[in-house]
Amino acid sequence: IPGGPERPLSIPALDPSALQTPPRRGPWTPGLKRTQPGLSKSCRGAFRSPRPSPKSGQADGASEDSLHLDIQKLKEKRDMLDKEISQLTSEGYSVDELEDHISQLHEYNDIKDVGQMLLGKLAMIRGVTTKELYPEFGLDVND
Repeated sequence: IPGGPERPLSIPALDPSALQTPPRRGPWTPGLKRTQPGLSKSCRGAFRSPRPSPKSGQADGASEDSLHLDIQKLKEKRDMLDKEISQLTSEGYSVDELEDHISQLHEYNDIKDVGQMLLGKLAMIRGVTTKELYPEFGLDVND
């Protein structure tokens, strides 16, 4: 045990003057501007929302027209996606099938990752590359 009963640990006393001395800074780097600790000027100002506010000269009708245009575009996109879904459904695709396929791909990738890990460990033990082990196990490097 460090500093056991024979040798107690020595804990240096805190020097109050050391707490008031600012930490040393590294060498000056050209191109970098050092700032004083604390808030920067940009943080001291009033809060500015990232959302643009309507211009004082802009009529409410203009922003309302813009909203209607956005709504129209979204409706058109929805209709286009509905058509695409209908087409895929008519071709025999189903959502359940898709979810099952995705689940099987996840399982395949997990198994492949474990296989790659085991090949890596075996290669390390044998002192060879994993690529050299592929033919021994009937694997293709491009898989």
